[in-house]
Amino acid sequence: MSHRDLDVYKRSYHLAIEIHKLSLKLPRYLQYDLGDQIRRASRSIPSNIAEGMGRAKSVKDKKNFLKDALGSNDEMLFNLEFMRDARLLDEKQFDYHSKEYIICGKQLHNLIVSLPDN
Repeated sequence: MSHRDLDVYKRSYHLAIEIHKLSLKLPRYLQYDLGDQIRRASRSIPSNIAEGMGRAKSVKDKKNFLKDALGSNDEMLFNLEFMRDARLLDEKQFDYHSKEYIICGKQLHNLIVSLPDN
């Protein structure tokens, strides 16, 4: 199975594109720190899924990359909350993106626990 077949990869890739576009709408003074941070965190999720799923011979490596993706997913949830509270994101945008990242987190968790321990 390719990483491209996974719903979590498809969802996180789509979200990375959306976050990239959203980051470019931030005030100019935030595009180099907060904008860069959310672009990198959002891209890290599908990137780590792809790299982890490519580690077919090592379940341990696969799980480590998927756990890194889960960490980046949690980072995105924090940044979305921060952006909402700083009034950089409206409630509708926050609700949509946070719900999608919560789904990604659950999908990543389920994928991680579905893999054997050895």
